[in-house]
Amino acid sequence: MISVLIPVRNEAANIVSCLDSVRWADEVVVVDSSSTDGTVELARQNGAMVVDFKWNGRLPKKKNWALENIRWRNEWLLILDADERITPELALEIQAELKDPLANGYFINRRFMFLGTWIRHCGYYPSWNLRLFRYRLGRYETVQTTDTTSGDNEVHEHVVFNGATGHLKNDMLHYAYPDIYTWMEKHNRYSNWEAEVEVRGDETGASGAGIGRNLSTRRKLRNWSRRMPFRPSLRFLYSYVLKFGFLDGRPGFMFCRLLATYEMLNVFKARELRQKWKNRVP
Repeated sequence: MISVLIPVRNEAANIVSCLDSVRWADEVVVVDSSSTDGTVELARQNGAMVVDFKWNGRLPKKKNWALENIRWRNEWLLILDADERITPELALEIQAELKDPLANGYFINRRFMFLGTWIRHCGYYPSWNLRLFRYRLGRYETVQTTDTTSGDNEVHEHVVFNGATGHLKNDMLHYAYPDIYTWMEKHNRYSNWEAEVEVRGDETGASGAGIGRNLSTRRKLRNWSRRMPFRPSLRFLYSYVLKFGFLDGRPGFMFCRLLATYEMLNVFKARELRQKWKNRVP
């Protein structure tokens, strides 16, 4: 009935729990990028099929490559990152829905867990993503950048979908940030991507068309915000005050301060990149 795609690289700490949450699926494929920490062995020991992926530094990235090149057993595909979990309630809802689907794709809401706490505010909930769909009808945006060292997996890109969509009621869990080190390491890489998208602008093709009304609106607001002054301070005020981050207590305050730091990295790296491009030899 359903296949599961899990893109990974060095996810030994997460892969077993992730696989445990989708044992009800009849096909689970882990697409690995040369892991060195035992991820592949753990995935195979826990019943997943493992496929190797070698990135060329450009396109396609991992998820689009998997959508195009893997011979999926089922037409319905659930895409899950290794640090995400499908709850038992969501698993039952998915199985019931696919017995008589009313749409060709479904958005799933995510609960971001930070330092063991669900971040209910800060602009991080709700967080809808199209993760369950008939795989022939959707592909991730092809946001063209150079190799920014942000990784070979689509993190910021969303699925451009050609079909009717719906929303599931139950949430998945996202354990993306178990500690401050992980948050900083990921966002240091992500800010490289953000800076290049900001500097290249429309050349990336990141218009937001076809990704859904809510995500398209967020994309437009993000593009608009890049023209604002004092962006790190404004990001903190937006997340902590306007999006009620203060209601998440100390973790909410820390999370919003980290978001402001991320915005600072985006600003500084974009300025640095503009200067490099200005000074490069024709």
